[in-house]
Order: sequence, then C-alpha cells, then structure tokens
Amino acid sequence: MSKGYRPNLETDNVEWIDDAFCIYKTRFGLYTSIRKDTQENFLTGGTYDAVLEMSRWHLKCEQEGTLHLYTRVINSGVVGGKL
Repeated sequence: MSKGYRPNLETDNVEWIDDAFCIYKTRFGLYTSIRKDTQENFLTGGTYDAVLEMSRWHLKCEQEGTLHLYTRVINSGVVGGKL
C-alpha cells in the first residue's frame, strides 16, 4: 500500500479494527476510517486515536439506535427568497 493513499481493500494487507473498519493516513496527513460493510470512507480526523474513538462510538450508536440523539441539522443549505 502506498503511503498517503486509500488502500485497495482487496489486495492490500488491511488491519480490520473490531472486524468493522480500518484506518489509513491520507496524503494530507489526516486519518480516515473505511467501513468494512460498505467499503466507503467513514470518518476523517486529525489523529489516529480520534478517528479510532469516534468510529467505534459512531458504530456503537448505530447498533443501539441512538445516533439520532446526538445529531442535528444546523443549516439546510437552501437559499430562501428570490435571487
């Protein structure tokens, strides 16, 4: 696996954490987790430990059905009125 690029989940030796996700360092020096079930990028953060902790927390909330208690929409991104 090349340093700083998303690993190929089929050919690279990926370390699955909790058999649910893996974490890699991006070319910008950040860390991103990839879900095993969807094989999509999951969370991105400044440190490996932060991404590890929040990925575990997010998956736990999904399993328990409590994620909605911790999320909200701040702004819909829709511009009102006539432009």
